[in-house]
Amino acid sequence: MTPTPAARQSTLRSSNLALVLRTVCADGPLSRADVAARTGTTRATAARLVDELVAGGLVDEGERPARPRRGRPATPLLPGARVGALGLQVDAGLLAARVLDLRGRVVAEHVEDDDLVGSDPAGTLDRLGVLAAGLLAGLPAGLHLAGAGLALPGLVDGDLLLRAPNLGWTDVPAPDLLAAHLPGGLRPVPGNEADLAARTVADTAPGRPGRTRDFLYLSGQIGIGGAAVLGGRVLTGSAGWAGEVGHVCVDPTGPACRCGSTGCLEQYAGRHALLAAAGLAPGTPLAEVVARIGEPRVGRALDAAADALGVALAGVLNVLDLPVVVLGGHLAALADVLRPRLEELLCRRVLSARWRRPAVLAVPGAPAAGATGAALQAMDGVLADPARRLG
Repeated sequence: MTPTPAARQSTLRSSNLALVLRTVCADGPLSRADVAARTGTTRATAARLVDELVAGGLVDEGERPARPRRGRPATPLLPGARVGALGLQVDAGLLAARVLDLRGRVVAEHVEDDDLVGSDPAGTLDRLGVLAAGLLAGLPAGLHLAGAGLALPGLVDGDLLLRAPNLGWTDVPAPDLLAAHLPGGLRPVPGNEADLAARTVADTAPGRPGRTRDFLYLSGQIGIGGAAVLGGRVLTGSAGWAGEVGHVCVDPTGPACRCGSTGCLEQYAGRHALLAAAGLAPGTPLAEVVARIGEPRVGRALDAAADALGVALAGVLNVLDLPVVVLGGHLAALADVLRPRLEELLCRRVLSARWRRPAVLAVPGAPAAGATGAALQAMDGVLADPARRLG
């Protein structure tokens, strides 16, 4: 069936609104004339589209700058501050809820550290739901939530958490267990924690690309998650389960892992494993680990972690041809002591290192990066089709 002129016009409007909103988010603040130039539309068309987005709260007009010269200064355009998204995270070591606005600013957040290994799924998700409900109750008046996301440390298939080895959870319908605590229509979309945390490096705010676009991300928690990112997009694999770097085997005769295998990377470089090897309690602050690096047992534990990282990551870089390793979580906090030995190993083991030396970056940031990434992912629908929110 041939589309009617009205249908074609509606589709064109939706595409143009999305183009203008993405342009403002990626490059703002911009004037209406800037938007016209960058989108290739006429000034009249750009102004009309911007006016629609401003009326719908997706774009805000900033204050005009004072100018000494004659003429009326242009009105700067910014992503809307009245649209937000909720990001939730449950991990073996924490619960988190965070709300971001369309500018990428944290509007509200609450993070609770806890040891959730072997915890009851229903009880833990009920705690997270109560935490989220309390956070939402205190949001500024006039802030509208566009969606919600949920970061989980394991294999996710649709609405089901298939397996999270470090939590000890299997076949958990996480969104269903959270639904009673959230407003009607706000159903969190689950995703892998490391995949979502990697979004915070690929995008610094909704629709705003980060400087590093091709990298291997390691999420250091009690265990280790991973995500491969190419062109700013996470490589999820055929079923969405790619990136499980923490369960790459570095020694088949090594210690047993909760996943059922042996000698996995996280048994050497995961937070709990590293602290145990150093003879320190599970809750020892990482700053204390760094301060005690001169102690033989601590030094050996850090060297073993760096060696295991070098073996596992070199294999991944050789296969995927990624130029950068980004360390997050506890690995970012230990980056200064791990980096020299890790870079040496990568240069020795990565085939292309002679021509492009692998870089190791650290992103300390706020805890629970997965919650931030979950909120960024929830904003994707707004950026892709703002017309749905405008009616």
